[in-house]
Amino acid sequence: MARAGKSTGTWLCPDDARRDRLMDMEHRLKPVRATAMGLMALALLLSGPWLGWWPLGMMAIAAVGFALADRQLPRYQRPELAIASAWVLAQVLIAVAVALTGGAASPAVAWLAIPVVTLSARFDVRGVVAGVLFTALLMIGAIVAVDPAIMAEAPHRVIAPITLLVAVACLSTALMRSDIAHREESVIDGLTGMLNRRALTTRVAELAAQAQVTGEPIGVVIGDLDRFKSINDEHGHAAGDAVLVDVAYNLRKELRAFDLAYRLGGEEFLILLPGATLAEAAGVAERLREAIGSRPSGGLPITMSFGVASSGGGGFDYDAVLAAADAALYEAKAAGRNRVSVAGVVPGVAVAA
Repeated sequence: MARAGKSTGTWLCPDDARRDRLMDMEHRLKPVRATAMGLMALALLLSGPWLGWWPLGMMAIAAVGFALADRQLPRYQRPELAIASAWVLAQVLIAVAVALTGGAASPAVAWLAIPVVTLSARFDVRGVVAGVLFTALLMIGAIVAVDPAIMAEAPHRVIAPITLLVAVACLSTALMRSDIAHREESVIDGLTGMLNRRALTTRVAELAAQAQVTGEPIGVVIGDLDRFKSINDEHGHAAGDAVLVDVAYNLRKELRAFDLAYRLGGEEFLILLPGATLAEAAGVAERLREAIGSRPSGGLPITMSFGVASSGGGGFDYDAVLAAADAALYEAKAAGRNRVSVAGVVPGVAVAA
């Protein structure tokens, strides 16, 4: 399985923390998006005798675009670009449908507001503003293409749908900001910005169900800073906090956007690697060990020990795999620290129906 290297920020996702949130929200939006597109396809099917059947083809193209983006996300260093591209394709196809079914009189004009609702769940304010401006230009172009004189003769036919567009973006952004603030208070570690144990509980259940369907393994890497207590004792807790912040940042830099990193508490970190075999998980752990040991954290030389285990295909017994990885971590500590110890493959278990 190909793994991306270090990722860098983009205009849409300036840092890994925002990219992590994007991937989390994309996972949550996927089933809802499928439902919305299914409803739109049903509406086009029922309206076929009056609008024609070709809009169904455009809906199919949009669905294929999102499916391809979803399929490639785990391999991208910058998944936000794939997501944005699929979103743009969907808006362009809807705008074309508007132009070909009557412009301002088209029943599909309001549909351009539907993808706008998802912008605030994926991107920050500048991404939302860019998406709204892009959609407004598409809307104006689709309407004017049918009736070039409409801006002068009936400007309200353009003003009304654009007002709807902006209002939907404003309301969805306000609601999403509130939801994110409350959710981050409960699932984000306040010091490092990583996900915490509470976030882990929900994701483990999702991964177990996913592994049961796909049959793919899931790698588990647990890491612990070496002699961290002595750092707090000799340099103070502020220095220890600075070390943890830098370690969390360096761990995230070495992971794919689709990998899941958590701070379990203290100096202990957990990495979940969907689709990773035992050998691949061990390779990731070795890369993480080298990254932490090769550069100072909080201005201090730091090393880290890791334990690795992986589930077999067909299920994910998180408790068993974690226990195996944790035992391997103790072996790494006992063997002298600053090393990776591999436990083995833990057979999968079926998920109860």
